[in-house]
Parts: sequence; C-alpha cells; structure tokens
Amino acid sequence: MLHSMDAAAGALAATIGSRVRKERRSRRWTLEQLAQVAGVSRRMVVNVEQGASNPSVGTLLRISDALGVGLPALVEPEGPAALRVTRAGDGAVRWHGDRGGRGVLVAGTGRPDVVELWDWTLEPEEVHTSEPHVAGTQELVHVQQGTVTVEVADRSVTLATGDAVSFPGDVSHSYANPHERSARFSLAVFEPGVGTTTRTERPRA
Repeated sequence: MLHSMDAAAGALAATIGSRVRKERRSRRWTLEQLAQVAGVSRRMVVNVEQGASNPSVGTLLRISDALGVGLPALVEPEGPAALRVTRAGDGAVRWHGDRGGRGVLVAGTGRPDVVELWDWTLEPEEVHTSEPHVAGTQELVHVQQGTVTVEVADRSVTLATGDAVSFPGDVSHSYANPHERSARFSLAVFEPGVGTTTRTERPRA
C-alpha cells in the first residue's frame, strides 16, 4: 500500500513538472523569471519541473498563480474539457497532516474563473493554516463528519456535522480539528480572473 502511494505521488510530481515546464516555455520565461514572479527559489522551480519534489500546496499555488493557469490545470488528469471525471481515490493529494490527515483536490474548472473542489480529512489536533489568497477569492466549507474550527482573520467558528460556512479567502484563515475524532469536510475555492490581469497580490499558501 505504501509503495502504491509513493508511486502515485511520484507520477503526480512528474505530471506537475511537465505542465509547469510547458506553461513556462509557452511564455518564453526563463527559470529565473518564473521563480521571481512566483516568489520561490530557482532551485524549487528546477525541482518541480524535474519531478524531483512533490511541492507543497503553498508552493504549487504560487507557481500556478504566477503562470496564470489555476491549480487544477497543473494537477488534474487530462480529458475532454466539458467532462472530467475523478474516480474515488484518484484525486490529487496536495496536503498531508502529521497525524494522517489529507487535503485532496478532486475537481476543478479552467480559467479565468477557477473553482476548486477539495476533500479534506483532519485527524485529532491537526491544523492547516493558509495565508491570504489573491484578492476576490471566496471559500465554502461543508462538514461531512466530526467537528471543524474555522478561523478567518480575527473570527472563529466551530462547525459540527452538516454545518457550513462561507468566507473571503483573501485574508488569513485556518481549519483545525481540536477534538478526539477524525473530521472530514468539503472545501470549495473560487478564484476569479485567473490569467486575465497581472497578478501583484501575495499568492496563496
């Protein structure tokens, strides 16, 4: 099982690397130019393009935002534009918690108005903290199991099974499970205008 997970992660890293390289070259950018716009090191860009590293959510979002393509364009399986199916277990795992939690991108739309659909699991005492997304981003959380505490800027709300919340994603926010049972929630992220303007805002993490 562990070997198959490692193989899947390696295949995803290779796919991401190939697509990042393709998008960079289509813009005739050097490695240094992409690194500068994305706010990451040149070595990181090289590692990503070579599939030598499985970049964190933050790094990948910085790169996808710099390229103006949106995260789904870099990680989703290729298929007909109007119909992309993600079978159970085939989503792109983009976050691993210290206790076994996972953040899985299961579906997404193309630019300019990008929508991402995530399936998140937080084990007890796990927290995922996110920097502000680009201006205009909105998020929606719907708890499927357990209890999740969502902090948005200086406000905090605790959601039980079946509860939902919407909030601006362009401020600091986090999702936490301070309880003793696993928690699972669906997360939708809406990012408008991807690739239509020069992005100067701080990318997401």
